[in-house]
Amino acid sequence: MVTHNADRSSAGRARQPARGLRHPVIPVALLALILAPLAWSQRTQLKPGWNMFSPQQDVEMGQQVSRDAEQQVQMLNDARVDNYLNNLGRTLASHTPGAQYPYQYKCVNDRAINAFALPGGFVYINRGVIEAADNEAQLAGVMAHETSHVALRHGTNQASKAYVAQVPLAILGGVMGNKNSMAAILAQLGADFATNSLLLKYSRTGESQADEMGTQILYDSGYDPRAMGQFFEKIQAEDRSGRPVEFFSNHPNPDNRMERVDREISLLGGSPRGNKTDSQEFQEIKRYVMSLPAPRAKGSTQSLTGNTGSGDRGRRSTLGLRILSARYGAQDRFTDVRQLLQSRVQNDRLNLQVTNTSMGGDPIKGRKALLVSYEWAGRTYDAVVQENQWVTIPTEQQQTGTTTSSDTRPGWPSDRVKPFENSVLRIEYPDNWQAYGQGDVAATIAPDRGMVDDGQGNQALAYGVILNMYELRAESYYSQQLQPEGYGQSSGQSLEDATNRLIEELRRSNQGMRIIRSPESVRVDGERALSTDLSNESPLGGRETDWLVTVPRPEGLLFFVFVAPDGDFQSYNHTFRVMLDSVRFRR
Repeated sequence: MVTHNADRSSAGRARQPARGLRHPVIPVALLALILAPLAWSQRTQLKPGWNMFSPQQDVEMGQQVSRDAEQQVQMLNDARVDNYLNNLGRTLASHTPGAQYPYQYKCVNDRAINAFALPGGFVYINRGVIEAADNEAQLAGVMAHETSHVALRHGTNQASKAYVAQVPLAILGGVMGNKNSMAAILAQLGADFATNSLLLKYSRTGESQADEMGTQILYDSGYDPRAMGQFFEKIQAEDRSGRPVEFFSNHPNPDNRMERVDREISLLGGSPRGNKTDSQEFQEIKRYVMSLPAPRAKGSTQSLTGNTGSGDRGRRSTLGLRILSARYGAQDRFTDVRQLLQSRVQNDRLNLQVTNTSMGGDPIKGRKALLVSYEWAGRTYDAVVQENQWVTIPTEQQQTGTTTSSDTRPGWPSDRVKPFENSVLRIEYPDNWQAYGQGDVAATIAPDRGMVDDGQGNQALAYGVILNMYELRAESYYSQQLQPEGYGQSSGQSLEDATNRLIEELRRSNQGMRIIRSPESVRVDGERALSTDLSNESPLGGRETDWLVTVPRPEGLLFFVFVAPDGDFQSYNHTFRVMLDSVRFRR
C-alpha cells in the first residue's frame, strides 16, 4: 500500500521527466524519415539495357519458352514446394522496379545447385538450392538474383543483340512490322531457345547488376542483405574444391563479386537491425525436399546450362501442319488456344469458324481476333483471323506452292504526314504508311505492300524504314553506353568506330551487302550523325539501296535504314529525307 500511495503521490512529479524524454524521440523519427529516401538515392541506380521487345513481349516469349523448358528439365511438380517458392518469390518481386511481371516460381527436381529465369517472370529453382541453403535468407538471395535478371530484362536484351546480328536486314524489318511476330522471332533464332540458352547467356556485367539489384531487393524485403553473398561464397568454395557447381556454368562469376555486394550494402546504410534470416517454414520445406525420392537419372531430360548440345532438338522435319502458337482475344487479354487448335487439325488441315464457343471461352468483351502462327511444308506462316470469320490453313496457295503475280509496288507516298513516337524520338511519316513499334525503340514504318514474302515463309521489308538501337558490348562494367556529348571519351568508341562495327554486324547477316558510299557527316535534330549508302539483295529480287543513318544516343547507337529497290530508290529519296528531317529526340 505504501508503494502504491507513493507512486500516486509522485505521479505529477514523474510526468515532468517523461515529457523531457519525448523531445529526443521526435528528431530520431524525423531523422529516420530523412534517411530513408537518402538510402534510396545512394543505392546503385540500375535500369534495363536496350531492347527491341516490349515488356508484354517478354511475357509472351517467356510463356512460349517455359513450355519448352518444362519438357526438357525434370520438374518436381510438388504443390507444397511450389506454393512456398511462389509466396516467397512474390514477396521479393513486389520490391522490383520497372515493369511488374506476372512472376511465377517453380522447383526443378535436380540436386545440382542452379537456378534460371526466363523473360516475363518465369523463375525456376533447383531443389539443390533449397537443400544447400542454410536459411531462408540465402534461398531468398538466389531468388532475388534471378528475379533481378527478369526485372533488368537481361534475357531479351541478349536476344535483341543476337537477333540484329543474325538475321538479314529485310527480315528484321519484316518481323518488326509483324504484330504477331514472336513466333517468327523464335523461329529465326531457333524455337528451342531454352536448349541453346540464348536467353540465359548473361554477361559478367549482367551478373553484377543482378547481384546489386538482388541485394537491394533483399534489403527492401526485410531480409539480411548479406545472405546472397554468403551463399555465393559457400558454393564458390565448393566449386574451388574440385566439385563443379552448375550455377557458374550459366552465371559467369564477375570479378570482386563479394566486394561489390558489400559495397551495395554500405550504400543502403548497412544491414538493418531486426532483419529476417530464417523461418520455421523454410526449415520444414528443406527437410521435406531432402526426404523426397532422388531425381531420375539424367538422360531423358536436360539441364539448362550453357552447353547442352545441338540446337536441332525439337525441330521436326515434317511436311504436315503444326500449330506453333495461337492466341484468342484483344488488347492485353488473350487466351492460349494452341493445343485446342492442334486438336482440331484433321488430315493436316484446319478449317473452323472463330467464335467464343470454338475458342473455348470469351476472354474479353468486344471484338476479338485469333492470332495464329503455324508451320507447313517446312515454312512458318502467321495469320490474323477476326471473330466470326473462318480460319482455313494451310491456304490453297500454300498447299500448291503458288504465289500471286500482281504488281508488288506500293502506292505513292502521301504528302500528308502523321507522327510516330517512342521512348527515344518522334518522327513523321506519310499518312498512307503504317508504323509498327516493337519494344522501347525498334520500329518499322512501311507502305501497304512494302513487306513481302521472301519465298521462305518470312515477311521481309522491301520498301520503308527500319529504326533500331545498336548496343555496343561494354569494355568494362562502368562504361556501358554511348554518350552523344563528349562522344568517344567515356565509352572509348567514336561515332565512326561504332558505325563501322554496326556495318560489320549487318554484313555478317546480309552476305550480299556492300558499301557504295563511305560515311559522311550529317545532322539529325541538331545532333552529329553519319550517313552511309549500302547496296543489298532485295527480297523482290535484284538489288536494293539501304541508306544507313547513325546517331549516338545515351541508350546506344540509334540507326535508321531507309530501304527501296535500286530502280525506285530515287523516287522515294525525297520522302525519306523529309522523314529524317522531322526527327525530334526526347531530351
